Amino acid sequence: MAASALTPFALCSSLAALLLAPVAPSVAHAAAPTEPTAATDAATDAATDAAPVGFVVVRENGSGSASAAQSYLDTVFASVAKRNGWPSAEGKYFTKRSKAKAYVEEAKPSFGFLSFGAYLGMRKAHDLKPIAVADAGAAGGAQFFIVTKEHVTIDQCKGKTLASNHAADERFIDAVVSGDAFDLGDFQLVSTRRPVQTIKAVIDGEAECALIDDSQLMAMAKVEGGAMLRPVWSSVELPAVVVVSFGGAPAKQVKAFTSTVEKLCEDDGRAACDAAGLESPRKVAADAYAKQQAAYGG
Repeated sequence: MAASALTPFALCSSLAALLLAPVAPSVAHAAAPTEPTAATDAATDAATDAAPVGFVVVRENGSGSASAAQSYLDTVFASVAKRNGWPSAEGKYFTKRSKAKAYVEEAKPSFGFLSFGAYLGMRKAHDLKPIAVADAGAAGGAQFFIVTKEHVTIDQCKGKTLASNHAADERFIDAVVSGDAFDLGDFQLVSTRRPVQTIKAVIDGEAECALIDDSQLMAMAKVEGGAMLRPVWSSVELPAVVVVSFGGAPAKQVKAFTSTVEKLCEDDGRAACDAAGLESPRKVAADAYAKQQAAYGG
């Protein structure tokens, strides 16, 4: 018999041994999932503590140079980091919500300084929580007006042309700003891009009325022909800047910033706030804007 030949008994024995032998687990499934340990948690905390704390600033329809505003805010961020014992803080300034959203998705900041419309529009998507409210000097957005040189009541403006650089978020104007006095659909909207352009549209007869904010109302007297315009309607006062935390912000950072936010513009932070146009930050309750949030929806 050839050396390689197997007897029927030997063949059966070999097959039985093969079938009954324990199967070794594959390398891919052999290791149990790694559980977080105190060491890994500490390493994560250390990495978080060493990273710059992120901010985003959104002042919709803001005027002036974005680069100048950014330099002022960089000083504010440095002051905030020093006050809270953070190694550093950084952020970016935007005048358009759409551009800010892309930055937020990429940078995942912990905190924001937002105009009220931006806060309402971004709140649900980013789990925003109000921490404080701040005045904003000439930045605008704290109150809105309808002005005209031809009419004496808001009803006389309805059905006519209405210039505005605040109409991008129609829901904000209709549900929050107007207080049921009007909807943008009541007018023939003339969209403008710059604050002074809105005022000039009425002065030059391109529109019969205009929806402007408090900073534009103050600037109106300085525009040639602006003295001819008068307000025929005004909104209630709204928050100028809402200071918020983002849903992904580490609890340790939120606790620290919340405890110091009212001191933001004190001592060495005063000059930075003055340059950035921020004034008098005041803490607010978590449900401070529940009424406006319900009206805005989304």
